[in-house]
Amino acid sequence: MWSILRKEINGFFSTLTGYVVVGVFLTILGLIMWVFPDYSILDYNYASLDQLFTVAPIIFLFLIPAVCMRSFSEEKQSGTMETLFTKPLTEWQIIMGKYLGALFLVFVAILPTIIYYYTIWQLGSPQGNIDRGEVFGSYIGLFFLAGIFIAISLYASVLSSNQIVAFLIGALLCFLVYWGFYFISTLPAFFGGVDSILQKIGIDYHYRSISNGVIDTRDVIYFLSAIFFFLYLTHKYLRENRNQ
Repeated sequence: MWSILRKEINGFFSTLTGYVVVGVFLTILGLIMWVFPDYSILDYNYASLDQLFTVAPIIFLFLIPAVCMRSFSEEKQSGTMETLFTKPLTEWQIIMGKYLGALFLVFVAILPTIIYYYTIWQLGSPQGNIDRGEVFGSYIGLFFLAGIFIAISLYASVLSSNQIVAFLIGALLCFLVYWGFYFISTLPAFFGGVDSILQKIGIDYHYRSISNGVIDTRDVIYFLSAIFFFLYLTHKYLRENRNQ
């Protein structure tokens, strides 16, 4: 697994991929948080990082599938998947190596946003007037969210040898699992209790819940279960199609 992890990290940062991902993420966030007047913190008159944690999932919705689309698609397209299977590695080791590699890249992208927190801390009146618990919970929620999107995108990548197709499937699945259940719950047919159940199936409900600063074990279990579910689907497909 660790050999796959090192290979993935080297693949990200020995080319422009890793730098482009980090640069795009920080540039879009920076423009929205500090430049665009409708969202700028400077015009918000309130010490908060709400803009960051509202916009980041939308960026991840496209950025993470773009990062992960090559994980298995490129291996299948170039014929190196067979080489991986000849090594003393199990399917789970291959999957986890690729998963942790992508998660590390996302962590590197999120880490510089600590500067935004420090800036808001300094600009607060009085200084430090910011809800630290809410920010801490939001960062944990964002990291869990990235973990689910990566698991979904890996599953999309293993389904097709075409990277563009893998990206489109990954982005669609991420959208459906994040917002899809909420939109379905707003249909008149689901009013009267069923709507709340449907909302709890989606990521958005648990992401907003954990972003309030209270780490509920139900939210943590949901995130971990969703990650395992999509990694299991990836493993199942990889094992069933190993000799194809």
